[in-house]
Amino acid sequence: MNVEHSTPIDAAIPAHRNAFSAWLKKRRWFVLCVIVPTVLAAIYYGLFAADVYTSESRFVIKSPDQRRSQVSTLANLIQTTGLSGGQEQTNEVLGFIRSRDALEALQKNSNIRARFSAPEADLFSRFPPPFADDTFENLYKYYRRMADAQLDSETGLAILTVQAFTAQDAHQINTQLLLLSETLVNQLNERVQSQGIAEAQKQVTLATERALQARLALSDYRNEQALIDPGKQAGGALEIANTLIAQRATLQAQLDLMQRATPNNPSLPALRNRITALSAQIATQDSRVVGSEAGIASKLGGYENLLVEQEFATANLNVANAALVQARAEAQRQQFYLERVVEPNLPDMPLLPHRLLSILVVAAVTLCLYFIAWMFIVGIIEHAPEE
Repeated sequence: MNVEHSTPIDAAIPAHRNAFSAWLKKRRWFVLCVIVPTVLAAIYYGLFAADVYTSESRFVIKSPDQRRSQVSTLANLIQTTGLSGGQEQTNEVLGFIRSRDALEALQKNSNIRARFSAPEADLFSRFPPPFADDTFENLYKYYRRMADAQLDSETGLAILTVQAFTAQDAHQINTQLLLLSETLVNQLNERVQSQGIAEAQKQVTLATERALQARLALSDYRNEQALIDPGKQAGGALEIANTLIAQRATLQAQLDLMQRATPNNPSLPALRNRITALSAQIATQDSRVVGSEAGIASKLGGYENLLVEQEFATANLNVANAALVQARAEAQRQQFYLERVVEPNLPDMPLLPHRLLSILVVAAVTLCLYFIAWMFIVGIIEHAPEE
């Protein structure tokens, strides 16, 4: 019969196990609250966390500045002949990039949902994340974490940053956002141009219609009254009348002289007949101008009113045309465009996640929370009433 003898090493193993079990039991909350989360974070960030590539671009909204300086200093030359930024338009573009409209356009053009669900992404990084529905609203929240656009107040440049799980996806999404932004700037230009020019064109149309109506009214009045220019026609009638009056005065002087010198002159009746005929013609010319409703003087007031309306309508049309030309020039001066200062880069290495830093952050946070909870519990025990 063989007797087995236990060695000191075999006896020490249970002792070590008991000591480790006692230590683990004594510090079980520290292990659960600090060590376990840190180990899980190390496993996740060390083995499973997907690489995230970042593509960055910079742009600015500019407008041609028409001003020219009379001073030839270098500072004024740079200020007046350069390009002035469109701060308001930049903010509008940044707001568009952060909007749901931009996400919808990206979904149509680049299928961004599939890019955020790429096979390269891990379970906790891809879209949709665990315990989240595959909805557009959740996609928008995810998009706001992966794409960001900010304005650098120091340089005045807009910075567009896009993250994705492959370098090509990050670069393409960034490029597509810039193209969409350029389209938006063009739409804003068309809106400003259409608003200003449309209003000026409307005024030109109204002024043209008014001038046309004034000309037609004046033409109808001339046809109805059988007059071309009452002022000139009245002047012609009066001129004829004055000529006839002068002739009659000459004949009347001859008649008076002959009656005194040769009362029985046989030419006297003919001379009197000529004076009578001239008087009738003078009366006729006078009646053409004044003295009746058919006279030129009675028609002159209506004609002058229509003529003034035509002249005013023509002047108004000239002013409206000048305003239209100015509106077009102003719209051209206010044209903005997006200038790419830094093109979207194609990243050659992932910038995220910061694996070691993330593990240290998890360890530090859990450790702080553990000590806060421990101090809180110790404070409760110390202030508990003794029974």
